[in-house]
Amino acid sequence: MDFITSHSEPYSARCSTTIRTARSRTSGENLLVVLLITDAPSHKLEPPGNPGRFNFGTPGVRENCIFLDERAQADRFRSKLLDHCLRVSRRMSADGTVDEYVRVVIIGGGATGVELSAELYNAASALRLYGLEVFDESRLKVTLVEAGPRILPALPERLAKAAQAELEALGVRVLAGVPVTSAEKHAIITKEGERIDADLMVWAAGVKGHALLSHLDGLEVNRASQLLVRPTLQTTEDERIFALGDCCSCLLPGTERPIPPRAQAAHQMASTVYRNLLRLTANKPLLDFVYRDHGSLVSLSRFSTVGSLMGNLIGGRLAVEGRLARFVYTSLYRMHVLAVHGWLRGLALMAVGKVNQVIRPRLKLH
Repeated sequence: MDFITSHSEPYSARCSTTIRTARSRTSGENLLVVLLITDAPSHKLEPPGNPGRFNFGTPGVRENCIFLDERAQADRFRSKLLDHCLRVSRRMSADGTVDEYVRVVIIGGGATGVELSAELYNAASALRLYGLEVFDESRLKVTLVEAGPRILPALPERLAKAAQAELEALGVRVLAGVPVTSAEKHAIITKEGERIDADLMVWAAGVKGHALLSHLDGLEVNRASQLLVRPTLQTTEDERIFALGDCCSCLLPGTERPIPPRAQAAHQMASTVYRNLLRLTANKPLLDFVYRDHGSLVSLSRFSTVGSLMGNLIGGRLAVEGRLARFVYTSLYRMHVLAVHGWLRGLALMAVGKVNQVIRPRLKLH
């Protein structure tokens, strides 16, 4: 990497927001790319909101639904889920005539919602091993609600149907083409007026940028708090600032929809920004971003894996399911670990993960 983070400079055009620049090791020139945007030192920063899910302004969602954008939110969901499972188990143990369920509604039929639906049944089936003898996956009622015409819109329709069939075989009620109009304390209301009662409601629909981005003067954002960028990944209102990943919305010429907020898109954007920084220092014209969809994979816990791969070797799109898809899914994750941590640390983490699979419990109950 030819760039290192440099000093922080107040930038009056951004309401005294601190902008951290990058300095080229070769030329020493400050490059105009935002690496960190803060109004205070990073260890003191308390931003007005975090990046994550976009609720489309649906009434009651923020107050009554659980988001899974951060570790703390996931821990909160796990604790609440276990509390409800224990409640049902105690009542059924005390009175054999009681017929109770833990009702979970998941809004959003993308990869997050689908994978969570399957994983809930996997977790419920393991609770018997921890003393909940009368509780199993049959005591779980999961409803997956998707506003679009089908779940997993990023996958071919055949694979989406296969995933839906797998979920329904587990017991998931899948509702596609059903927008949610509001959320109450223990229920959601659909556009058709149906009330779906729930003990837990998870919002897994939409992606938004950091709320801080909406407070920057002179930069154009969409309703999801994402910076609008040109094909070169420069912001539309200030060519000196680059943005990539979930924080930006990039509509390429000849396309109708922005680049999807996926990890592979962010990875490709990072490469383009890096090349454009090099071209800036050499006074060369910048490159337009080109998105290459390499496919998607969705894991249905231990039950199944489905996905599609794209590339020159297979001459187009290849549908994969079962063990092959699981192998590819696991391999991609391991490649990610190696890319982030390096070969030595990455291999060590994978080895530790294998050991933990043996010595650690299947479920974390506290």
